[in-house]
Parts: sequence; C-alpha cells; structure tokens
Amino acid sequence: VFKKGNTTAVFQFESRGMRDLLLQAPPKRFDDIVALVALYRPGPMELIPEYIRRKQGAERFEYHDARLEPILSPTYGVMIYQEQVMQIAQVIGGYTLGAADLLRRAMGKKLPDEMAKHRQGFVSGAIDRGLSSAKATQLFDLMEKFAGYGFNKSHAAAYALIAYQTAYFKAHHPAAFMAANLSLVMDDTDKVRHLYDDAVALGLTVLPPDINESCYRFEPVDDKHVRYGLGAVKGTGQAAIEAIVMARQAGPFRDLFDFCRRVDKRCVNRRAVEALVRAGAFDSIDKRRANLLASVGAALEHAEHAARAVAQVSLFGDDAGTGAAGPALIAAREWSDSERLAHEKASLGFYLSGHPYHAHAQELAQLVQYPLGALKPSQSTVRVAGVVAQLRTQASRRGKMAFVTLDDGKDPTEIVIFNETFDTYRHLLREDTLLVAEVKVMQRLGEDGTLQGSETHRAVQERHVPDHDQLPERRHGRRDRAGQRLARQSRRPSARRAARFVQAGKHPGRVLRNL
Repeated sequence: VFKKGNTTAVFQFESRGMRDLLLQAPPKRFDDIVALVALYRPGPMELIPEYIRRKQGAERFEYHDARLEPILSPTYGVMIYQEQVMQIAQVIGGYTLGAADLLRRAMGKKLPDEMAKHRQGFVSGAIDRGLSSAKATQLFDLMEKFAGYGFNKSHAAAYALIAYQTAYFKAHHPAAFMAANLSLVMDDTDKVRHLYDDAVALGLTVLPPDINESCYRFEPVDDKHVRYGLGAVKGTGQAAIEAIVMARQAGPFRDLFDFCRRVDKRCVNRRAVEALVRAGAFDSIDKRRANLLASVGAALEHAEHAARAVAQVSLFGDDAGTGAAGPALIAAREWSDSERLAHEKASLGFYLSGHPYHAHAQELAQLVQYPLGALKPSQSTVRVAGVVAQLRTQASRRGKMAFVTLDDGKDPTEIVIFNETFDTYRHLLREDTLLVAEVKVMQRLGEDGTLQGSETHRAVQERHVPDHDQLPERRHGRRDRAGQRLARQSRRPSARRAARFVQAGKHPGRVLRNL
C-alpha cells in the first residue's frame, strides 16, 4: 500500500503530494513512515529533497561527530524530530533532560535572550566533550534551524501507527475498509466519487443502489463487492431509508406500487422515491426508469387509496385483499443513455452505470493525445477531452476567468480559462457537455505541496494554438465533417494565454470536434 502510493483513505497519507512522496521514498520500515509524517508539514517540507536523496543513496552525508550517528542515522543524517535536538544537547552539550527540554522550547518559540544563554552553554559543554569551538557553533546553528519547525516524534509515531493500521485494513480487508470510508463521506458526492474510483482501482465492484438489497450505509457484500448505500442518494435522508429497510423486513418489494403501499409515507415522500428511481435503485424489479419516474405520483396515490380501503375493511371486518397487484406503469418515452446518466448524476452526484465520454471514445481516440491522468508538465500544447463536471468563475483584474473540471471517466482535471477566451466561448461551457481543448500543462504546487484546486486535480493552463486541418469523421459509411472554427491566431500578447474549445456530444449521432 505505502510503496505503491495507494494510500487514498489512509490516515495522513491521502493527499496527492504525500502519495508522490511515497513513490519517491518508499518506506521499508515503520520508522520511515514516522519520518514521512513529520516531514510532510510546513517548514520541514524543505528537507524532503535532501531526505529523499540520502535515502536513495544519491547523496553522501557525514556526521559532525561520531556520537551523532546513533541519533541521526534513522533519518539519514537529517534532523527531523525535536527529540533529536534534545538528544544532541544531552550527548554533545552535556545537558540534563530537563535542560534539553528548555532548549527545545526556546528554539521552538525563538526566544532571543534564552537562545543566547543556551548557545553559550551548549558550546561550552561541547568543547568540554572534545568538540572544537567552530564545530560546536556550527552544530548549534543547525540545531537552531531544524528545531524551529521540528515535529514531536511521539506525535508523529502516534499518527504513523494509525496510518499503518488503516493501510493494513485497506490491504487485507478492502471491501469493509472502503465501505466504511464511503459511508463516512456519503454526504459529500465529490469524496464519494473519489473513493468509488479508488475502490474500483483496488479491484472491488461497487454494486448499484437497490431498494431490496441496500441499507442506509455502504456495506461489504463479500471480499470483492460493496453495496452502494441508499443514504448517499440525494434527496432521501436517513429517516426515509430506515423506513424502507424496516418495510422490507416483511419481504422484498415486488414493484413500485408494492413499494409505495408498504413504506411509511410520513418518512418516504415523492421526492425521495423519484431520487431512488433516477439513481437506478428500482432496476432489480423494473429497469424501465422512465416509466417508473412517470408513475411515482400514481403509485403514491394508489397507496393512499389502498390505505383508506384497508381502514374501511378493518372497520367492517371484511377481507382486506391487500396482496392484489397494482396497476400497470404509465408508459413514457425510453431514456437515451445520456438522459439516463444525467438522471443518475442528479441523484448520485456522478455517473455510476457508465460515462458520457465512453459514448464517443472511438472518435476521441483520434483527437486526444493523452488521457487526463497521464498529463505531465510540458512547454508544448496537448489535446485533451472530457465532460464538464464543474464550472466556477473568479473575478480577476482583467475580467472573469473560469476553472473548468474536465472528467474522462477516470481522472477529473481542472483547466484554467482566461478572460478573453471565457468571454468568447462561455456558451460552450455547460455542465455535462463534452469538450475537446488544446492546453499547456503547468504543475502548480500549493503551500501544502499538493496540486492547487483539489487533491484529485491537476492544474492545466490554456494557451492559444494555431489552427489545425479539419479532421474528417466517418459515420454510417459516409464522410461527415463535424467541426466548428472557434478561434484564430492572434499576435496580441494577451491572446497567447487563450485556447480554443470544441464541444462534443451535444446531441446523439454528431460530434463537434477540434479544427
């Protein structure tokens, strides 16, 4: 888990920056995990390159004194922990344990008067123990530098232990581990999508929501399967799902009308039923989602009539006849794949049974140079494509700029659209549409070392590119030109930051593509 950087949902090791660090410095022992926890923080982070080089054997290092080796060798000569500073003060400077702790506190709080006293005392003690004045002063300077942001090893070890435990569960009990984590974040669809993708990458199958199988939370079915929790369906709520599970104890639901008759309508309203239909939770009893959605109102009304009939029959003591089958579903136009996926996204927050990108995979394979997950910083432009998953705008000195998250079904990626391009092509930027763009990839690191915007996103900055020859498309044995010129080359400096966008998948059977 650690060596492969497969640490999504692993405590303290979830961020992209930490996963990259694991790949550069794969841990071989528990102490290595402790060190990474301590290093990946503001301040010590600047020591990471040196730590990696030394761990990989690419950089030789020497100790100021042989007595420092047992103290610093576990971290390859790099001072990482506050305890190391205290040990050096004891071994080299002759400090007591209490005095060493006072030194640690003075260094951490950067108290000038106390530091001056400690410098004099440390150098004097080091000289008495065989160090030269110059070496003692140099060593104290190093201690002062590192102790200012050194992390407490006991804290790092406690965090590392929890990290190891969560990694163990992920490695040996992946279905239960991912089910628990998905349940923990099921109110946040972005996090659910992120963990869902990780579960699939682990080789797990996440079974769709099912009114006859699912409970409120995500649950492991076996070692390889996780059942989607109904609580993660938007518009339901815990009370509604618990009412459904309670009604199901009398037996599985036979159809929509049986479902509406048996559940507590005080908890399960029309909105909740429609959300479950859109999410595909009724597919196990009827896959005609359009008919089901059109019939929800009628089913709830039929349930009310049935309840009144039961009350009346009970009053006179006659046979209730509640087991009778309900009326037929209302016929409706069958949803297209794109409509079905759009309804899924409305209820789940992401596409579950498929992805709009896949419907145009064959055409896009001729256009796209790299999948979004394979993008790397480069000075040249590359052509990418994805469905617009999110769009947000931000005011700048030159106008509005947009941040668009493209999703190719695997790796959501954020691209930046500057003001001129955004003003010209904003009509193309709508959620759930498929875009093809030529971009320049630039990796921008935030303060925590992760890519700006999101742990699962790469930053991609656009630039203006020359026009390309129109690419032909073959459909149904005929040559069909499907394209639209969206921008021209400009000599203005501001235009160099622009890009051209092409919208695809606007309607079935036609693709608008790059020129």
